[in-house]
Amino acid sequence: MNLLLLPMSSFLVAFVLLCLGLNLLGFCDASNDKSFVFSGFAAAGANLVFDGTAMVTQDGLLELTNNEANIKGHVFYRTPLQFKESPNGTAAQSFSAAFIFAILPAVSYNSNNPVISTDGMAFIIAPRTNISDAGAAQFMGFLDSVAMNQTFAVEMDTVQNMELRDIDNNHVGIHNGSMFSLDSHPAGFYRDEDGTFNSLSLISSDGKAMQAWVDYDGQAKQINVTLAPMGVAKPSKPLLSNFSDLSAVLTDEAYVGFSAATGPMPSQHCVLAWSFAVNGPAPPIDFKKIPKLPNSGHHEALVKDLEIGLPIAAFVLILATCITVILLVRRHLTYAELREDWEVEFGPHRFSYKELFKATEGFKSKHLLGAGGFGKVYKGVLPKSGTEVAVKRVSHDSTQGLKEFISEVVSIGHLRHRNLVQLLGYCRRKGELLLVYDYMPNGSLDKYLYGEDDKPLLEWAQRFQIVKDVASGLFYLHEKWQQVVVHRDVKASNVLLDGGMVAHLGDFGLARLYDHGADLQTTHVVGTMGYIAPELARTGKASPLTDVFAFGTFLLEVTCGRRPVVDTVHHGRKLLVDRVLEYWRRDSLEETVDSRLQGNYNVDEARIVLTLGLMCSHPFPGERPTMRQVMQYLDGDVPLPELTQADKSLLSLTQKQTSFDQSALQYPWSGTSIGTMTPGISAGR
Repeated sequence: MNLLLLPMSSFLVAFVLLCLGLNLLGFCDASNDKSFVFSGFAAAGANLVFDGTAMVTQDGLLELTNNEANIKGHVFYRTPLQFKESPNGTAAQSFSAAFIFAILPAVSYNSNNPVISTDGMAFIIAPRTNISDAGAAQFMGFLDSVAMNQTFAVEMDTVQNMELRDIDNNHVGIHNGSMFSLDSHPAGFYRDEDGTFNSLSLISSDGKAMQAWVDYDGQAKQINVTLAPMGVAKPSKPLLSNFSDLSAVLTDEAYVGFSAATGPMPSQHCVLAWSFAVNGPAPPIDFKKIPKLPNSGHHEALVKDLEIGLPIAAFVLILATCITVILLVRRHLTYAELREDWEVEFGPHRFSYKELFKATEGFKSKHLLGAGGFGKVYKGVLPKSGTEVAVKRVSHDSTQGLKEFISEVVSIGHLRHRNLVQLLGYCRRKGELLLVYDYMPNGSLDKYLYGEDDKPLLEWAQRFQIVKDVASGLFYLHEKWQQVVVHRDVKASNVLLDGGMVAHLGDFGLARLYDHGADLQTTHVVGTMGYIAPELARTGKASPLTDVFAFGTFLLEVTCGRRPVVDTVHHGRKLLVDRVLEYWRRDSLEETVDSRLQGNYNVDEARIVLTLGLMCSHPFPGERPTMRQVMQYLDGDVPLPELTQADKSLLSLTQKQTSFDQSALQYPWSGTSIGTMTPGISAGR
């Protein structure tokens, strides 16, 4: 039949029926408002854009991360939605989202340990689908993106990151174009029956999913976020209710989706169902169609299958074992590790030697980043996640203190700060210890200061920012973390630069941890010549103020472009601080600034850094500034005090004694660190 011969009324009826049918499939809307609903994702792949580890499983589960450490995943609805009333409108329209999610932790190695997960996930509205520039771990794959100032997000965070001002390790937060939460609240819901608050764990340790709703009223400028366990209707009182105008953040057209990331601890972030609408309520989710979580409800069937198949499998296994035993023994010798019972408690912080062997292609020389008395450092790419890492191989012996040392390595692995190199974990094999760090593509600072490997000259602005970066990292170690961390080896070769030339203090092989307010313990003297405080050489007690002394030497080293200790033919060993003191007495500090800068530097900033370097080098620990005060001086929040003639005399007198003390120490290799239990672990090249 020719459609042109149909009456107009029949044509309209056919058109309406066609739109209704398409709407049921999620491809067309019944009105001008955009909406969609996914009650499971088995057939949703064509409507979604994936990035990182995000994917849809065979069971129709939207998986953002897949139980690996230090990964991230993003997924967006493919079609951008209109969030302004017109293409050039100014007011953001109302919207509503509903989704069912689960954060599944890694398998616990010890049933007595609490179930933990890193780092979290978020529902986001962003101006683009490509936010791969964002970091993993505490940034959850979106917080430090270039597009963050035009991104709205609701985070479900399972780690407390102090640098991001998190309230706890189990909270929901609203982000309105900022890395920091506009508002946040511990996870939970209010019962409609009596209005009481009931806490919820964002980590689904019981294998059950959770419901979430995000609603924005464009007229009232109000954001509501609500949580509830499965089987509970949407509570009338939201968990979070914040009055904020999204018009300045949301673009005319934007994409809706999810982001998730893991840190050192592997986790699995999943979305089971999702609906969304602009200028209307989110379409209802069909709970009968949502997929099941991994291992949920399948335990009994698995046991039954095992009862039938176990005898057959046992026979096959014995036969296969007899055939392959020689190959297994050979393989074991290749990847053999040293593992003791007490290491079980350190769980995910333990890397397998096989994984590190493959990451570095068998520790080939083409991947060698540096070598010295401490051992060698190789660049590697973890085979599962594709993460670039630096693997340090150092010698060790199985002495009494090794368990305590590994425990501190794992504790330091929990440090989170943008100016610290992340220590990801370790591995022990035969007579060596392998430490795994984040990879820093621009290498160590000392190569730039001294022109090694044809590195370009650092401009003054870069040097001043590097000084502030390292100061910020030390301030976090000394005062901001849950314990006091004394680094004990602050120096230029232990400052590493990332792709954006941001400085990261690394190499925590000599670090020691103390509770705040605890008495300091005497240890072997460790450190590097020229950086060791006088009281450390005499008493062996490392403290935050001995780090401050080393930081003072570092300040002079960066500003002057000279090594802290120089051996000369005619004058013997000379300390850099002696040279700066000499010019200070002449009132010509500026002449000590690196001559390669050719006068292109900020004189006031240079005087502040040099003077601060001398203050930090004061012989009496109580007269040195704390890192909190150092940050205030560098940021210009507090004026730098003038050094008196008495300070000058005392510094000059004591530096001679300091030179003698440090010259008397025995160093196993030149220009690097001295170690204790694990020789050479602290060198930073």
